Amino acid sequence: MFVVTVQFSIHLEHYAQFMPAMLSNARDSRQKEPGCMAFDVCEDPAQAGQVFLYEIYRDAAAFEQHKREAHFLAFDRLVTPWVQHRAVKIYSLLDR
Repeated sequence: MFVVTVQFSIHLEHYAQFMPAMLSNARDSRQKEPGCMAFDVCEDPAQAGQVFLYEIYRDAAAFEQHKREAHFLAFDRLVTPWVQHRAVKIYSLLDR
């Protein structure tokens, strides 16, 4: 399995707009992408504007497909101006 984590820092003035868009993107990914095995959205209760994603894909090809999906592309265009920082990391899941 192919794991992707993303750490977002969102400009606080856009956080209320960002979260519904993020949750919709996660829901669409889980429902519309057969290669998306999990897509969890977490927020840091101690640090406003910090969002952490934990995504599991069947393989690297499924993740590449995710980045071409219409719902992801629309989400990315919408939220990019609201993002202060984004850090993406890739992992291999060893046991599930």
